[in-house]
Amino acid sequence: MNNRTILQHTDHRPIPFPEGPWIMKQVWRNLLFAHWPVQEADLLPFIPSGLNLQLFEGRPWISVSPFLIDPLRLRGLPPVPFTRRMLELNVRTYTEYRGKPGVLFFTLEASNPLAVQAARTIGHLPYHHARMNANFSDSTVSYQSTRHKHKQEAEFKARYSPISSSTFQAQPGSLLHWLTERYCLYTADAKGQLYSVDIHHLPWPLQEARIEIQNNTLTPFLGLQHDPEPSIVTFSERLDVLIWPQRKL
Repeated sequence: MNNRTILQHTDHRPIPFPEGPWIMKQVWRNLLFAHWPVQEADLLPFIPSGLNLQLFEGRPWISVSPFLIDPLRLRGLPPVPFTRRMLELNVRTYTEYRGKPGVLFFTLEASNPLAVQAARTIGHLPYHHARMNANFSDSTVSYQSTRHKHKQEAEFKARYSPISSSTFQAQPGSLLHWLTERYCLYTADAKGQLYSVDIHHLPWPLQEARIEIQNNTLTPFLGLQHDPEPSIVTFSERLDVLIWPQRKL
């Protein structure tokens, strides 16, 4: 999608448009959102000092999102060698800093070790290299991400697909809008220093979806407890995303 078109549409943002120029563009493809409500006490130990855990009608939520990045580009440059296309799966919750809502990642599993190292070193983001593969067949995605640490397995293996042909946008005020229309991410370094990254895109083009989870040791590996099946599942075929430089808070 044309970058100018993306930048011309800002009225849907729940937070102000970021200052300064964007520096990176990513295209997210075949993305699944699987959302679960969880217990507040289970999440509070993961929230860095200075951030507040957000609740929707008294409950916090986590989300798992497997997808494909294709391509990844730095502004004004051709696709980054060896990192233009990769699989990623993230697990996140919902936080705010001084009233500005955003997301906090528990982990970002990725298939490219170079991108993982750069994101961990420069971006202070909890990226981890995982063995990943995905099969995109017709409208069905078979996705697997596996990582081992200290003889423990962190795996997410699932099949998912849209069940509606038309897309829709989440309605402001709804739970789905609260979960998806997020335009800022937060992270902290080893010393507890907080950082934020602003992003911008058009409203999420969502489709109702179904998922068959074949194995999930990833969220238990992270210390997260929830029901086996997600409460809400959506699919997005494509989203073009502009990303701003990381900022120290």
